Amino acid sequence: METRVFQTKDRLMIEYSIRGAGRPILVFHGGHSNCQEEFGYRELLLNGYAILTPSRAGYGQTSIETGQSLGTACQAYSELLDHLGIEKADIIAISAGGASGIYFAAHYPERVRSLTLQSAVSGQWHTPQDKTYKAAQILFGPSFEKYTWAAVRFMSNQFPRFMFKQMAPSFSLLPYSEVLARTSEEDIQEFRKMNNRQRSGHGFLLDLSQINSITESDLMNIRCPALIQHSQNDQAVPVEHARRAQRHISGSRLCLLDTWGHLIWLGKGSEALYPELLEFLSQT
Repeated sequence: METRVFQTKDRLMIEYSIRGAGRPILVFHGGHSNCQEEFGYRELLLNGYAILTPSRAGYGQTSIETGQSLGTACQAYSELLDHLGIEKADIIAISAGGASGIYFAAHYPERVRSLTLQSAVSGQWHTPQDKTYKAAQILFGPSFEKYTWAAVRFMSNQFPRFMFKQMAPSFSLLPYSEVLARTSEEDIQEFRKMNNRQRSGHGFLLDLSQINSITESDLMNIRCPALIQHSQNDQAVPVEHARRAQRHISGSRLCLLDTWGHLIWLGKGSEALYPELLEFLSQT
């Protein structure tokens, strides 16, 4: 993996990573993540794809100003593709990165070969009236988030199973006993590794301020082939987001997975994700 920084014509900085060689996939990572994201990458790399992951606005070394709007951010991503000599890419948009993927596919159709939404937000999510939104302003705000994630990292490394149990209800609608029955020790270690690479920076609050700007018109303007993969047991991003995307993106395919929750790459049932995704990509 190579991590680099690109400067746009407006002097905005975009941190990004490139892995593999082959047909390019542009990944818009989820909340609290960055260009070091790993979920789902191994199978794509083994099947001959190259993965380009920019840290979205406010995450990693990407300029906060890139997050003035989804339009500003997506213009920067388009310039990054120009810089790398990529005419078209397949898009995978994950969780809170769903808004970026939807906007990019709707407004830059000439750059997009296909769109895959994974556990993705497609409309109104957290609002200022929600308890979750209010808590996020404190826990994941720029002045406090490093302490939040330092505590999560420490506890995850010292007590990985305990932290998995504490955090699982925020990801899954299932009782913890059922979550645990679908989870291996390797999955718990992958969850621990995820917590070690998480940071919010200014990015998560930017996500919360922009996600709700995605409209039905944005979804309806998407003309490329689209695949929507979502767990029916997702607590973090309710399955209605997947159904909304499927209703409004013409010709889109909805793949509901029987995984334990939001992290559709982990646990029993996750194996169904890859054949569906690889078949879809091979047909576009």
